[in-house]
Amino acid sequence: MAQPLSLDPSAFLLEGGPVGVLLVHGFTGSPTEMRLVGEYLNQRGITVSAPCLPGHATTLDDLNRRRWSDWSSHITQKAADLRSRCDTVFVGGLSLGALLSLYLAANLPGLAGAILYSPAIMLTDPRRHLLPVLKYLVRQLPKPADNFVDPEAGSRLWSYNAFPVAASYEVIKLIGQVERHLPRVTCPLLVVQSTADDSIHPDCAQFVYERVGAAEKEIVTLHHSGHVLTLDQEWEQVAEQTYQFIRKQI
Repeated sequence: MAQPLSLDPSAFLLEGGPVGVLLVHGFTGSPTEMRLVGEYLNQRGITVSAPCLPGHATTLDDLNRRRWSDWSSHITQKAADLRSRCDTVFVGGLSLGALLSLYLAANLPGLAGAILYSPAIMLTDPRRHLLPVLKYLVRQLPKPADNFVDPEAGSRLWSYNAFPVAASYEVIKLIGQVERHLPRVTCPLLVVQSTADDSIHPDCAQFVYERVGAAEKEIVTLHHSGHVLTLDQEWEQVAEQTYQFIRKQI
C-alpha cells in the first residue's frame, strides 16, 4: 500500500523562531515530501509545520471517504495553530498542497506569502474526465511511477501506490474552487515548476501567475526534477529559493 515502509508519514513540527511556514504535501503523499525543505528552513531559524491531510497515511478507503472541504478545513486549522506560535506565517504546498495553499491565501487575510510547488491546477492524466462516472464503478486506479530524476528520491517518499477514484474527483472539484478564487490571492507568491514534470500541464505556473491578484509574484522554472520536486535532484535549490522568498517578505 505504501512505500517505503521504513519512513514515518506522520505530521511534524520543527520549532524555530517567530517566522513560521505551513508546508502541505500532495495527493496520496505524506509529509515526507516536505521533510528536506522543512529541515532546511528550520536550520535557518524558521518554524515549520507539516500537517498530514485527512485520509493520507492511513488507507485508500479512508481517503476515498474524504471531501475537499475536509482538507481545506484541516489546513485552515493548522494555519491558525501556527499563527498562535508565530508572528509571521507563510503557506507552501506541493501539487494538491499548492491548491490548498492558494485556497487558504484567498480566504485567510494576513498571510505573509504563499509558495506553490508543482501547482496541480491543470492535470495531464486523461482519466480525469471520467472521474464523475468512474467513482461509481471502481475504488482505485493504477498510479504511474513517479518521474524522479534522482534515482534515490523515491526512497524519501511515503505514498499510496494507487489513485483512490472518489478522492481524485474531490481534487477536480477543488481545482474549480481554486480557479474561481485566484483573483482574491493578493499575498506575495512564489511558483516553482519543472519542465520535466509530466503530471501537470507545462503552463500551470503561468496560468496561476496571470490570474492571481498578487502584485508581487515570481516563477522559478526547474529542468531536472519531476513532479515531487521537493525531494528530487534540485530540492536544495527549491529550499533555497523558498528561504530567500521568505526573507524578502520579512
